Amino acid sequence: MPNKSNRESIAKLSPFLVFSILGAISLALWWGPLASSFALALHDDQYTHLLLILPISAALIFLDWKSPAPAARLSLRIGSVLLVIAVLVTAGVRWRVIALPSDVQLSVNMLALVVWWIAAFILCFGSHAFRRALFPLCFLFWMVPFPAFVLNPVVSLLQQGSAAATHLLFAAAGVPVAQRGVLVHIPGLTVEVARECSSIRSSLMLLVTTMVLAHLLLRSAWRKALVIAVAIPLSVAKNGLRIFTIAMLATRVDPSFLTGRLHRQGGIIFFLIALAAIFLLLWILRRGEEAKPGIGAGSAD
Repeated sequence: MPNKSNRESIAKLSPFLVFSILGAISLALWWGPLASSFALALHDDQYTHLLLILPISAALIFLDWKSPAPAARLSLRIGSVLLVIAVLVTAGVRWRVIALPSDVQLSVNMLALVVWWIAAFILCFGSHAFRRALFPLCFLFWMVPFPAFVLNPVVSLLQQGSAAATHLLFAAAGVPVAQRGVLVHIPGLTVEVARECSSIRSSLMLLVTTMVLAHLLLRSAWRKALVIAVAIPLSVAKNGLRIFTIAMLATRVDPSFLTGRLHRQGGIIFFLIALAAIFLLLWILRRGEEAKPGIGAGSAD
């Protein structure tokens, strides 16, 4: 009977205590990758969003928290299996079972950490609580830094898209314009949409912010998906608008705009313009939901 007694003792433990213990274990196992990810976010603009994910996820879980029912056996099994998988993946990376670049190792380690946290949540609070907290728990996957083989193509697409958006704006304004790749030529100026001008940081911030706002303000799944989908081209359009504005000011007003504060620090202005467009779309879609009060959370009408 000792095994049964041990199981009963564990079952009587507070789920918050068990979750805290598992959280402490995760810090011990993954402190290095976690610290490296935060250091990366502090020193590389492409990863700034990593700093926001954990506090936002925790806040969303807290805001919608209800006392969970005791975890069922199935939840215990699923949680335990995921814990084991997280440890095995991390062990494989650290023992170099497969040779991986350092950036990929960091991504895999952070992925394992997030899986551990989700597994601990399921193990301690059960599948019902997991379903209620599905969005904030899945939102934690944004803490996984993109490795170079993923990030580089994304940056390249943003460069190409921003150049195309800039070209369209010049053409709409009646300015003679030609585009070759990431180079945009207008009379008196050639603009190169370099990697640093891809707006990857503000694009990721806009996408992350839009996901949170859609989750908080909308109910139906298709409306949430629509807003998030709009945020992607909108992030390209706002960068094209920024380049267009600076180039027009430089050629029509003062060439110093090419190196001035608007060029170096003006990204927040165009981010807020894009965010205002997202709020307008959210307002329109929310009015549609209010006109149909029977729509349930997460349903698609």
